[in-house]
Amino acid sequence: MANRMILNETSYFGKGAITHIIDEINARGYKKALVVTDRDLIRFEVATKVTDLLKNAGLAFQIFDQVVPNPTIAIVNKGVATFKASGADYLIAIGGGSPQDTSKAIGIIINNPEFADVRSLEGVAATKHPCVPILAVPTTAGTAAEVTINYVITDEENRRKFVCVDPHDIPLVAIIDPDMMASMPASLKAATGIDALTHAIEGYTTLGAWELTDMFHIKAIEIIARSLRSSVKGEARGVEDMALGQYVAGMGFSNVGLGLVHGMAHPLGAFYDTPHGVANAVLLPTIMEYNAAHTGEKFRHIALAMGVKDAATMDISAARAAAVNAVKQLCRDVGIPARLREVGMKQEDIAPLAKAALADVCTGGNPRQTNLAEIEELYRSIF
Repeated sequence: MANRMILNETSYFGKGAITHIIDEINARGYKKALVVTDRDLIRFEVATKVTDLLKNAGLAFQIFDQVVPNPTIAIVNKGVATFKASGADYLIAIGGGSPQDTSKAIGIIINNPEFADVRSLEGVAATKHPCVPILAVPTTAGTAAEVTINYVITDEENRRKFVCVDPHDIPLVAIIDPDMMASMPASLKAATGIDALTHAIEGYTTLGAWELTDMFHIKAIEIIARSLRSSVKGEARGVEDMALGQYVAGMGFSNVGLGLVHGMAHPLGAFYDTPHGVANAVLLPTIMEYNAAHTGEKFRHIALAMGVKDAATMDISAARAAAVNAVKQLCRDVGIPARLREVGMKQEDIAPLAKAALADVCTGGNPRQTNLAEIEELYRSIF
């Protein structure tokens, strides 16, 4: 079987990287941007770090700031209409996963109008054309949406989130600048950081994993484990390392898929608008325990990457337990809630949540085959 790798055409990393956005726009001859972001990033003058550069360079743009967490079909449709009316020829996505995902959906529909029904993009849609060019500027160190071929949209009418996987949606340019992430609150840094760790661990253990993606994932685990605590404290080096670590994880999982943590997290976002990073963070340690016996030696490598010094000489059961415990300790240290009831889950929704999780595209990549009854029990055990 052939393995495929798809990555950005161009990416910039490091403090001050955002200034290169002007070079990229001018070199590519773009005329007008639709800047896709959310109102908080405008209000707290995070997005203005980019728009001020555009103004100073005399570049035309219009702002679409109606993006919400867990972006909906309605928001995507508004964004498509705004793009059509704006006269823009490219997109600048500023924010976490929500603005990035919204931009991908807008860009795909504009250049593939036969998919104007957003629901038709679910799964692997047979789009024919690359999306409108996207320059992606993440403001959180977690989703890695700037380097992935995936995006997630919420169908509010049917209380579900659906994953879209499309090589045509990957941003053309990604700019990973820790200055764009430094002002995020500690709780958001914690949740998105564990989201990034989830990407790395699930990508490392998913059924589609192979040697090249293993290289990305194990390095991402190492970077995140050593830097998340300091990032949450606001230390500059930790923030910069997390910006890199989450991107490295994205390089891997985008090309091989994820697992049951994401499969169970997506319904929580659809039912309760639970922030995606928080949902993943609460679920991760328990799902790791559930999967442990089906991962060969990989949990030993996870433990080593997370700094468990004796993991190399432990028997495999102890090494697996050490990996899970290291993740649990990291979650505690950065203030992640321990129970799903703390993030709004209702016990009476377990059956429909489990049904949605079993059907989620990410669940199929889980290293342990699962079923409806086991997913229901997992939700109960973490409630």
